[in-house]
Amino acid sequence: MHLRQESVSIAGGIVLFLIGLRMIFPPPEGLMGELPGGEPFIVPMAIPLVAGPSGMAAVMLMGSNDPGRLGDWSLALMIAWAATAAILFSATSLYKLLGARALTAVERLMGMLLVAISVQMLLDGLTSYLQAGPTF
Repeated sequence: MHLRQESVSIAGGIVLFLIGLRMIFPPPEGLMGELPGGEPFIVPMAIPLVAGPSGMAAVMLMGSNDPGRLGDWSLALMIAWAATAAILFSATSLYKLLGARALTAVERLMGMLLVAISVQMLLDGLTSYLQAGPTF
């Protein structure tokens, strides 16, 4: 497929940016689109941590920069997935404990964090691309 690291970083940054914007400014029909019976409860941390392709792209980029630590990066990704699973399994309890308003605020905060991470990924990709020069 002849993909360079810079293109994966830029594409991942764009996708994360769009997800983050939807978290901060949800459309009237909800994050999941038009659903009969309303929107299902979404744990705010689930979207940034379970963004599988972006997480995998980050591990691939970090692994290519430091191949000796690929196992460390993969372990970190597995730990993040395990933490996400724990949060998702306790979603009902968290919802009752925190309430809808607090979870909406946390969701928007996580959206802001995701947008900041995506902008940094995009800028890092562009910087690397401009320093290396285009290849045709």
